[in-house]
Amino acid sequence: MNIVHLGDCLEFMKAIPDNHYQLAIVDPPYGGGGKDTWAGKKRGRFGGHFDRYHITTDDMKGTPGYPEIKVHRTGGDWVNKHKVKGEPGTDISNWDYAPSSEYFEELFRISQNQIIWGGNYFGLPPTRCFVVWRKLSISETFSMAMAEYAWTSFNSNAKVFDAAPQGTKKNPRIHPTQKPVSLYKWLLGKYAKSGDVIFDSHVGSGSSRIACNDLGFDFEGCEIDRIYWESQEKRFRAHIGQEIKAA
Repeated sequence: MNIVHLGDCLEFMKAIPDNHYQLAIVDPPYGGGGKDTWAGKKRGRFGGHFDRYHITTDDMKGTPGYPEIKVHRTGGDWVNKHKVKGEPGTDISNWDYAPSSEYFEELFRISQNQIIWGGNYFGLPPTRCFVVWRKLSISETFSMAMAEYAWTSFNSNAKVFDAAPQGTKKNPRIHPTQKPVSLYKWLLGKYAKSGDVIFDSHVGSGSSRIACNDLGFDFEGCEIDRIYWESQEKRFRAHIGQEIKAA
């Protein structure tokens, strides 16, 4: 099994039995990092600047650690580069919201272990096993972070993996938060066991899906944005087509 569902991951997870997946490797959006002080401030850059606005919905009021952050694009050409012919480009503001506490409750319910990228932005329990992706080729003066952190549910030592970010003129990124396939293969090699079924709530570019395919893990995921869903489908089909051709 290797499938990505088009739709809201929270609604999908509600229909999944307890402990259905052995491992969830997820990269949820975090908006402005869950800090009210970012409200209305221009922070970060990916093909342009973003304005970040703090929005607290009625069902989230009083929930510590999970304010909802909306991101509005004010510049850049990512929207125009990645779109389906005849349709408007996909806007990061459609999906860059920090998930609510309900998302994490469902994620922990349906999976036995978890690896959560950007976990340092959320009110998660303490862990001794943070994973750090150190981005090769990123200098201290560059606008992109030199490293990213993942919270894990494992009781082992913290670990570091070195890999350059994906994206070249010949093989450009299809998603603004795209991570290398080699990173997911490394995670699976360290934290997954033979026969495990892997879940990804925010598939994005499909790197996790490709890694699971290559290493023989069953995989199920969700992607809410139709354009990104179509892009990762195309990427995955091209990848397995190359595998078949090479064989």
